[in-house]
Amino acid sequence: MELTKSEMEIMDVLWEAGKPLSRSDLLERSEEKTWKDSSVHILLNGLLQKNAIQEAGLVKRSKTYGRVFVPTLTREEYFASTIFCHRHKPEIVGLFEALLRREDITLQDLEAIHNLVQKKMQSLSAEPQ
Repeated sequence: MELTKSEMEIMDVLWEAGKPLSRSDLLERSEEKTWKDSSVHILLNGLLQKNAIQEAGLVKRSKTYGRVFVPTLTREEYFASTIFCHRHKPEIVGLFEALLRREDITLQDLEAIHNLVQKKMQSLSAEPQ
């Protein structure tokens, strides 16, 4: 799944909020948007069709009810999925090597990655051959 720039702006607001948001909440929180307020329904419907968001209930706004939305995946899950949806997929070891060359990686990051790799290795070794 690839999202447009406008869809990414909505997703960023949802990811930052960490709670279900209505259409009007999105409009209030979208400070640097490149889309018009009247386009929010089209963008939300597109995100629903792509399964990037889902409805999380209804909320009362004055005399009417409105739907609220939440992301179906985290920011990290989205970006990880986009890496491998292209025709020219990177080789996974080379990708990790390139990420590890980043200057902003900390010892804490490396310890967390190490723990994740160990867990994955344990789960793979526990699978029947």
